[in-house]
Amino acid sequence: MRAVGLGDEQAFAELYDALAGRVHGVVLRVLRDPAHAEEVTQEVFVELWRIAPRYDAAKGGPAAWATTIAHRRAVDRVRSEQATRLRAARDAERDGPRLDDTTADAVVDDQFAAFERGRVRRALDRLTDVQRQAVELAYFNGYTYREVAALLGLPEGTVKTRIRDGMIRLRDELTVMT
Repeated sequence: MRAVGLGDEQAFAELYDALAGRVHGVVLRVLRDPAHAEEVTQEVFVELWRIAPRYDAAKGGPAAWATTIAHRRAVDRVRSEQATRLRAARDAERDGPRLDDTTADAVVDDQFAAFERGRVRRALDRLTDVQRQAVELAYFNGYTYREVAALLGLPEGTVKTRIRDGMIRLRDELTVMT
């Protein structure tokens, strides 16, 4: 964490590799929406990079610190979404039924989200079976590398390699699809 706090990108990459599955799992358990969970997970790691100099080992380990931040971010997102829905419901009740910009934007957002989910699913289908299984357990089911290794009966290093290779291939596939 000290190296991350000093701006060491390699140290941050190692921190990401070590904690991404756990952080994503915490966020996914709170949000229950894979797309939102991915977005919040990314926000958490941006925040970890930004506030790493303030990390205090006396208050807990890096994993506890990161998952605490992840949980708080996820809860904040839930609250924000609830507030947005309540405002929209109040506005709809006050204004009566009509197709306005907010409704049109929501329809477009829903269609775009469905399109993106389809792109991700097609990209996942292009992974090998072993890569897809490891990636889905880690990122969609929220298991840590160690838990995925135990579930699959494989060494943790093998699982990390499969997930890393799968994520690289997903990135490449999604880049090609745009």
